[in-house]
Amino acid sequence: MDEILDLLRQNARLSVADIAAMTKKTEAEVAAIIKKLENDGVILKYVAVVNPEKDKEQKEKVLAEIEIQVQPQREHGFDAIADRLYRFPQIRSLYLMSGGYDLKVIIEGDSLKEVALFVSEKLSTLEGVRSTKTNFVLKTYKENDIVYVEDERDRREMQA
Repeated sequence: MDEILDLLRQNARLSVADIAAMTKKTEAEVAAIIKKLENDGVILKYVAVVNPEKDKEQKEKVLAEIEIQVQPQREHGFDAIADRLYRFPQIRSLYLMSGGYDLKVIIEGDSLKEVALFVSEKLSTLEGVRSTKTNFVLKTYKENDIVYVEDERDRREMQA
């Protein structure tokens, strides 16, 4: 299973036949394993990874990372507020964190003003939210093991 999952992580467009050849399993075995991974919720979705610097529409979007300090609810901890947060369509990612803040949210908007209004009118006003700190993403170099910048330098320059 792990081998098939690793292959799909690298390229979700691999055919069952290709995966079978690479893993020395039959196509029926591979198809059954993939189906089980999907049914068990291990594989949630297949997506295309798009370079935000080359996608005109995405390039104009504003991304912000928001650090949130919250008051956890009795008997529900952080899960109750996280449940309310991840339902907002602006929120792309939500993480429970250790350290100086409790939750980290990645949000997307069409403008700085839209993001600021979301934080001040929706996020900060939620019961249990004690404070927020917003950082705007200026440029993405690497995300989820994918490098978005093209290295035009001569590799010999890096050798010292």
